[in-house]
Amino acid sequence: MNARPMLTVREALDFLLGAARPVAQIENVATLEANGRVLATDQLSQLDVPPMDNTQMDGYVVRAADCASGGARLPVPQRIPAGHVGQPLQPGTAARIFTGAMIPPGADAVVMQEMCVAEKTEGGDVVQINHTPQAGEWIRRAGEDIRAGSVILPAGTLLRAQELGLAASVGLASLPVRRRLRVAVFFTGDELAMPGEPLAPGAIYNSNRYTLRGLLENLGCDITDYGIVPDTLQATRDTLRAAARGHDLIITSGGVSVGEEDHIRPAVEAEGRLNMWQIAVKPGKPLAFGEIGGEGGDHAFFLGLPGNPVSSFVTFLLFVRPFIRRLAGMADAPPAGFMLRADFAWPKADRRNEFLRARLNDAGGLDLFPNQGSGVLTSTVWGDGLIDNPPGKTIAPGDLVRFIPFNQMLYLS
Repeated sequence: MNARPMLTVREALDFLLGAARPVAQIENVATLEANGRVLATDQLSQLDVPPMDNTQMDGYVVRAADCASGGARLPVPQRIPAGHVGQPLQPGTAARIFTGAMIPPGADAVVMQEMCVAEKTEGGDVVQINHTPQAGEWIRRAGEDIRAGSVILPAGTLLRAQELGLAASVGLASLPVRRRLRVAVFFTGDELAMPGEPLAPGAIYNSNRYTLRGLLENLGCDITDYGIVPDTLQATRDTLRAAARGHDLIITSGGVSVGEEDHIRPAVEAEGRLNMWQIAVKPGKPLAFGEIGGEGGDHAFFLGLPGNPVSSFVTFLLFVRPFIRRLAGMADAPPAGFMLRADFAWPKADRRNEFLRARLNDAGGLDLFPNQGSGVLTSTVWGDGLIDNPPGKTIAPGDLVRFIPFNQMLYLS
């Protein structure tokens, strides 16, 4: 495997997405509880929306022909609030009507109240229409938003507030969704300590545990955290076997390089198979993809991320998030990138696809964090996103570069 050329970012992503199999289990959940879930099947409307012709305005509903000469004075024998059904409108009359109320039979236009003058007379209410309406004016037609039988939400839709409102508008009290992904995580490295513990000589705090768990929570995953695993082949194999039971995906951080103390690769090969390793990306070259377990038994996909915190963060955004989207039943949707002006110089090209931490400045350009090292986690907090810099490319001030904001990559949507 060492002799193979490194995959490009696009090749690696295509490989991952081609291997992903969406979870099959479907749950019916109340629409009120479905926020953040992924829809399993197309949802059709059983009714028109709106279900009847109704008014967009408070005002008076009329026959346009009765107002054609301008300044028409019409008796007002009825009042129609929203939720009430009016009587058929007789020729030569108007009805007081309120936003959302059903248009009565015989009427074909609404005149907003600002263009009307109401009077009370001995014979009853009268309105003067100071406008010449056109037929259909200020009327919402039945079905103009949604037609009965149409697909309002396709399978694979991430249900957000607006999708839930749309489902509710056609009376869907529950929705079929794919069950949440079950993801196991663990971390390798005898040098790792947890915040709150004394920091021994040569030790570092395990920041990746907090970063990766936060990223997975943002994607709506159910997480099992196996913590820090001792740096031995046997301990790594034992944890992989345990994690394969009842989980869809195993994610590790650290131990995916080629050192004598890097046990992830041989452990994965012993407990399953390694399908991909090393990508032409900076930061994050040693990213591993495989499967643990086999057919007919416990099975989980495996993604091994680098141990350097920025490498782990960037490779998660580039590869793990789209893979999780596919497992969740969503279509591939690359994050939106924007061409923006570089207000810095990057004179040294790299043979790998670089992802540089940058942020927007007040002049509408991009500033670069001064230290792009793979261990400099402050760059991910300081920055607004990543510059996608192709292999072999230098950057001069004024060049246009592709910028991907973090908010395009941190969540499932």
